[in-house]
Amino acid sequence: MSASDGRPVVFVDIDGVLIPFRARPAAAGRQRSGSALDGPDCYGNPLLDRLDPDDGGRLLALPGELVWASTWMAEANEVVAPRLGLPALPVVDWIDDDEDPPSGVHWKTASVARWAAERPFVWLDDEITDADRRWVAAHHPHPALLHRVDPHVGLTDLDLAVVRRWLDHGEQTA
Repeated sequence: MSASDGRPVVFVDIDGVLIPFRARPAAAGRQRSGSALDGPDCYGNPLLDRLDPDDGGRLLALPGELVWASTWMAEANEVVAPRLGLPALPVVDWIDDDEDPPSGVHWKTASVARWAAERPFVWLDDEITDADRRWVAAHHPHPALLHRVDPHVGLTDLDLAVVRRWLDHGEQTA
């Protein structure tokens, strides 16, 4: 867990959010710079080409503390962050528990809520359901926006507009 700077936490998943299941139309027209970070097999993952470098700036523009909430763990900072122009971000440590979450609740949900502790938070993930929203509402004492990103298209301007609106206006009343 990170020391609180008072801002809401913005948890970001990678697969399905920053790396969509389908190639982004804009990716086909992007020129490769030829840097060591640009090869599709640089890290053995050809899907890294689906990252949109503009996502880094769009995420940094949000008024919250960005935190990786991904199974990429520390590799998010080694592989994904540089491609997006992001600094190294804190990473959620997943609860290592033999107990299964309640029916329909994502295995990440309790860890995300625990990491946020006494702060409002946004969670961008492609597997969020109403069961997760209900669980967070019952177990987290502060406002939270659990926003599901369509995994086929990844993070969009519309997704970020919803998050921005909530951070600017909704976190006090959500």
